[in-house]
Amino acid sequence: MTDTPPPDAAQRNDFVTIPDNPAPDGAEIIWFKGSAGRSLRACIAPALTYQNPRGTVIVCPGRTEFIEKYFEVGRELQAMGFAVLIIDWPGQGLSERLLDDTKKGHIDRFETFMGALAKGLEKLDDRLPRPYVSLAHSMGGAIALAAIAQGLVKVDAAAFCAPMWGLKSKFFGMSYLVWAMRATGRSGNYAQQPGPAETFETNIVTHDKRRWQMQRDLCDAAPELELGPVTWGWLDASLNILSTFGKAKALNAVTIPVFVASAAEEKLVDNASHTAVCARLPDCEHVTIDGALHEILMETDERRAEFWEGFQRLLQRAGI
Repeated sequence: MTDTPPPDAAQRNDFVTIPDNPAPDGAEIIWFKGSAGRSLRACIAPALTYQNPRGTVIVCPGRTEFIEKYFEVGRELQAMGFAVLIIDWPGQGLSERLLDDTKKGHIDRFETFMGALAKGLEKLDDRLPRPYVSLAHSMGGAIALAAIAQGLVKVDAAAFCAPMWGLKSKFFGMSYLVWAMRATGRSGNYAQQPGPAETFETNIVTHDKRRWQMQRDLCDAAPELELGPVTWGWLDASLNILSTFGKAKALNAVTIPVFVASAAEEKLVDNASHTAVCARLPDCEHVTIDGALHEILMETDERRAEFWEGFQRLLQRAGI
C-alpha cells in the first residue's frame, strides 16, 4: 500500500511523458511520507531478469532534476540487470514543495534530503533486490555521501557523477551574508533573482542539445516540475553539509568501493573537492572526463560512455 499523493499532484499519479523519452520497463510511481509528513514521489522499475536480478541502483538526482529526466539512465541500468529507484527530493520534481513560492530552490537542512532517501529505502525494502548501488549526481552526491558516511543508508558500492562536495569559492565567501539572511528570517528569499531563460548556447551543463532540450520539453509538458534559483536557506544548508566532509574521521565509515567522475569543463562544483574526498576513501577510483560539462550523464554519447565504463569497473571491484 502506498501513500496518497497530495491533492495538487493527484492528477500526476502517472509519469510526465514526452516523445522519445519512454519510462523504464515496468516503472511505477510510489508515494511515501518524508519529514513533517511531506508527500514525496519515487519511481521504481523492476529488473528485467526477474528470476535473478543483479541488484538495485539508487539514482540520486541533482538540484532542479526529477524522475523523468533519468528515464534513459534507468533503461540503461535495467539493461545491465538492475532494478532502479529514482527519488524526487523534497522541494523538487513533483514531491511536495517547501515554500508557497514553489519555484524557489529551497531546503531547510540536508538532513531533510537524507531522511527522504532513508525513508524511501525503508518503505520499499521488500521490493528492491540486493545488493544496493548508489548512483548520485551533483547535489545528490552530497546527499548520498553524507547519508552513507552517517550510516543512514547502507549500500554495497557508490558511483558519483560530478558530485557537489564543494562549491566554487565565491559561495564560501558569502558565509557571513548567508548567516545574516538566516538570522533576519530571510532564508526563504532568493539568493539570486531569476534571470533570462537559459538557451542551449548559454547553458553550462552539457554539450548535447537533445538531452538539454529534453528537460525543457518535460517542464513545458508539466510546468510544476520546474525549479528556479536557490534560496539563502538552500545555500546555508549546502555550506553546512559540505563543511562536514572535511572533518577528521567524517568519512571513516565509507569503506565500500567508490567511483567518482569529474567533468573537465566544470562550471558549478569544485573539482578540487573531489580530489580531497577521494584521497580519504580506501577503495576509490577517480577519473576526469575530458570535454565534459557538469551533467556528465546528460552529455554526448562518447562522454557518457566513459562514465559507464568506470561504473562497470566499480561493479567488478564490488563483485556485483
